[in-house]
Amino acid sequence: MGLNDVVSADRLHIGFFGKRNAGKSSVVNAVTGQELSVVSDVLGTTTDPVKKAMELLPLGPVVIIDTPGFDDVGDLGELRVKKTNEVLAHTDIAVLVVNAQNGMDDDDDKMLSLIKAKKLPYVIVFNKIDLLEDKPCVDENSICVSAKTNEGIFELKELIAKKSVGAKTERYIVSDLIDIGDLVVLCIPIDESAPKGRLILPQQQTIRDILDKGGIPICARDTELESTLNSLTKKPKMVITDSQAFGKVSKIVPNDIPLTSFSILFARYKGNLVKQVEGASALSKLKDGDIVLISEGCTHHRQCNDIGTVKMPNWIKNFSGADVRFEFTSGGHFPDDLTKYSLIVHCGGCMLNEKEIGHRVAKSAEQNIPMVNYGVAIANMHGILKRSLELFPDVLKLL
Repeated sequence: MGLNDVVSADRLHIGFFGKRNAGKSSVVNAVTGQELSVVSDVLGTTTDPVKKAMELLPLGPVVIIDTPGFDDVGDLGELRVKKTNEVLAHTDIAVLVVNAQNGMDDDDDKMLSLIKAKKLPYVIVFNKIDLLEDKPCVDENSICVSAKTNEGIFELKELIAKKSVGAKTERYIVSDLIDIGDLVVLCIPIDESAPKGRLILPQQQTIRDILDKGGIPICARDTELESTLNSLTKKPKMVITDSQAFGKVSKIVPNDIPLTSFSILFARYKGNLVKQVEGASALSKLKDGDIVLISEGCTHHRQCNDIGTVKMPNWIKNFSGADVRFEFTSGGHFPDDLTKYSLIVHCGGCMLNEKEIGHRVAKSAEQNIPMVNYGVAIANMHGILKRSLELFPDVLKLL
């Protein structure tokens, strides 16, 4: 896969933070070599986080995030500060930009404490050194630069690259489970919720991962799955299905062929499959009046038979037999206070990076609210959770 083919969720996310007078956006522009952010002498010019997927040497594929000043004031300022703090949830490396003329103050110290609390690698950038006779003292985590003259910008990029080592865990979607020449059948239903003319991201990424390993992906709709399997002269290594078709597909695929779903594979890929499986038991414990939060990591046009707002609530009600109420979130929004919910049902998270998914899983665990994702939930409600986890014996033993 080329650098330009790396999806945003798999790129290193570098968040730039700073007060309104620190020259943060100027540093972002200097580092990227682009006019990514609007620069102005007016405080608070950056009003919302600005994201840009790009190639940044010597790091490679990254997402650069320029955030509003975290010292903003007023009601609107409070919203901007909240947005800034939310960015930390999906930041892999934090860059704290400080006005070198003023040095670190209480606001900067508070922001640094938040960064450290997230256990993020970080760099402190003392900007505007062109206005000083003497440079501030720096250590292994800090550097002096001038966004105006570009002094220290190359060294800053080198330092960020150094901090990136180990920032992302090497994980695989499916390639570590197959060998060269293995057949992998992917069941991809084409219904009213399928996007016109394209495959959804998890399907694309899974196919590419199989090809990179030298496996042979075979794609079929659920309506042609049985005839596809019957036509094969070699038994497939596994069948991977869209979670919505789990019930139908499980009746078609012979028991001697491992069966799992894209959603379950992505829970493992994002590093949270164990937590999702642990949360599945809560589905059978729901009571009348309980509130279930259904959360999706992206925003999309809702279809008449949408999985998140229609299918999933119906499945949960039928499975639990309880009069359950539902609330919904999508995109970057995820509530801080989860205590009113009895269960969180989350999508596969293909549009969220590992850091953001981990943040949501950790937040639910801290508040003792079980979380389960679509694939695990659907497999559990169809009575095939154990079968869907046969490929992962370490997880299977938890059941």
